Amino acid sequence: MRWSVLDAPLDSSGRGRGERRAPGALRTAGLLARLGAQDAGVLDTVINDPVRDPATGVIGADQLRRATRDISARITELTDAGDVHPLVLGGDCAILPGILHGLPAGFDLWFLDGHYDFHDGRSSPTGEAADMDLSMVTGHGPVGILDREGPLVDPDQVHLLGPRPPRDTESGVEAARVDRAIHLVPADQLRGSAAAEVGRTLAAATVCPVWLHLDLDVLDPLVLPAVSYPEPGGLDWADVVGLLTPLVRSGRLVGMSVADLNADEDPDGRHAERVVDVLAEVLAA
Repeated sequence: MRWSVLDAPLDSSGRGRGERRAPGALRTAGLLARLGAQDAGVLDTVINDPVRDPATGVIGADQLRRATRDISARITELTDAGDVHPLVLGGDCAILPGILHGLPAGFDLWFLDGHYDFHDGRSSPTGEAADMDLSMVTGHGPVGILDREGPLVDPDQVHLLGPRPPRDTESGVEAARVDRAIHLVPADQLRGSAAAEVGRTLAAATVCPVWLHLDLDVLDPLVLPAVSYPEPGGLDWADVVGLLTPLVRSGRLVGMSVADLNADEDPDGRHAERVVDVLAEVLAA
């Protein structure tokens, strides 16, 4: 597989958190060389307006709309080229709506995340678009952010992999909002040999092209603490490799996004290097 690496340093808090510097950290750790990848450049997706829009409930709504359009246009360019697979480096999960908006119709979404990302502008405690990206792309998010209403991907074509069970009222409210058509496999069913078994089963049943989204907080904080919203009870690196390798080998993968490495929590770059090691191991498969 030939990869083309695109930076989308979007931090939807509007406060310049370390996710904004994550693409640079992964490049410094040698990602392009390890993959033999083309350089697709850096998008201007910076959100520096921390104000929550009263109409949508989303922080920096106007800047988010612009960033989403720019990501969408670039993804369309890359996929139209046909001979490379985009690898989009976030930023946080708010890069996902722009990516999916730019894809041709008829794809599945494998969504690895320690959270559900299914708030809307009213239920989100933060107003960050990264709280609601999966709800946006399945047609359950705030109205007026995307250029078209309705789902970008059919909920029945979404596999939500690795969330932890609700721990409090807030996460219980979010979990209750998740579309029941989404195929959900919690973290406790993805550990050890079960991860590879689930990966093989899903890959064998997949007939459409697949976009893969990896929020690094699907990992347990004991193995990757450098994320903005660490959640205990997550996966190990070996679980992620076991889960994703069958998908890559299936030939169905059209592209991938990686989100939520907080470079501020990784001053010596060792966690970025570990991320690069795993991406090289999986994507070289």
